[in-house]
Amino acid sequence: MFLHTSKLQFEAKPSKPDALYARKLQELIGGAYGEMTVTMQYLFQGWNCRIEGKYKDLIMDVATEEIGHVEMLATMVARLLEGAPSEVTAEAVADPVVAAVVGGMDVQQAIVSGGGPTLSDSNGVPWNGRFIVASGNLMADFRANVAAEAQGRLQTARLYNMTDDPGVRDMLKFNLARDTAHQNMWLAAIEELQEDGLEGPVSPSALFDEEHQEHAGTIWHNSDGTAGPEGRWASGPTPDGAHEFSYLMDPAPLGGKASAPAPDPLLYATSPANLGLIEKAIRKLT
Repeated sequence: MFLHTSKLQFEAKPSKPDALYARKLQELIGGAYGEMTVTMQYLFQGWNCRIEGKYKDLIMDVATEEIGHVEMLATMVARLLEGAPSEVTAEAVADPVVAAVVGGMDVQQAIVSGGGPTLSDSNGVPWNGRFIVASGNLMADFRANVAAEAQGRLQTARLYNMTDDPGVRDMLKFNLARDTAHQNMWLAAIEELQEDGLEGPVSPSALFDEEHQEHAGTIWHNSDGTAGPEGRWASGPTPDGAHEFSYLMDPAPLGGKASAPAPDPLLYATSPANLGLIEKAIRKLT
């Protein structure tokens, strides 16, 4: 069950309309790392969570907050679109200022949503449910959450520098702070998962005996760079404490030639079996 209040979590009032920036802000709604993605990601992680208590409560608390972030951004986009042209005349297009607005705005915000936001990114590409990660494994999911919040904060920071509107910037400052908080929450939750013995540094903590352990600590040196072996990942114990890092210089391939099997004749793929037939056909044509 969800409860809704008509008041926004934080104010979303621009100083003036800006249809072009409204299009840019769509990325934070329906982009791959937008607020709709983290909203649905956390909701499905919570609904998939099989362990009641603090972890599920954390997931659902953050998920519910993210719904409010979508609401804030949607409201801001609608207010930025106030007064955006809904019709274009020859005189309007002749005005370079109006023409720039018309040319830069997302026309679907006028055609499809009637002057409001759409569930899409800054190029008008619809949001996709495949953006979300909800595996049922908390360690794997929490790591994905850290990355999602980091990418979202990165894009918010870039958008912050694309406007000088104090109202927009004020809301984005709040969003930046919440992204900071959420990254730290997920990082703390990862530490607590390990302390509670639910997962180790490598997730899932299973099949270690079955994996080819001789390959569990090696780094294959496949580039022309020379600085890679200087890193912490090149030598010494691995974070899971079960292996030793080592750098393989000029590693030898362990598999055979990457050859595909003979094709089904009805698929008409070129192969040695039908090469002669192709040559005969060419001779007939010439």
